[in-house]
Amino acid sequence: MFINGRQYEFADISIVLGGRMLEGLRGIKYTPKQEKELMYGKGNKPRSIQKGNISYDGELSIDQGELETLRAFALAKYGDRSILKLSLDAAVCYGDPSKGEVLVTDILIGIQFTEEPKEMKQGDKFMEVSLPFIYLDQK
Repeated sequence: MFINGRQYEFADISIVLGGRMLEGLRGIKYTPKQEKELMYGKGNKPRSIQKGNISYDGELSIDQGELETLRAFALAKYGDRSILKLSLDAAVCYGDPSKGEVLVTDILIGIQFTEEPKEMKQGDKFMEVSLPFIYLDQK
């Protein structure tokens, strides 16, 4: 986003997930989608576009330390270290008002992770974990 003569950069993003600031954030992607289909009648050209269900999904990339914090939270709440049981809200904020920038915030409601992968390769200096998720709504 172009604010005060510059684009937001990754350093301008802050995410609060489940009431806690993510310090080990490596990336975020989230997408609202709506099913749409052309409706045909007489002839071979569409007459309208029909709309269907809205869905929300995304992917959170964090370091292993953040994953272990989420797993500890799941253990405390559910007695199980699996993050697949968690349902969390997130605030994704772009900008820094202390620098005079406009703060843009997206609220993702009811995030639930759909996978809990772990992966490292030879030569890696740290573990980065990409967690796919779905969520209920975006404000």
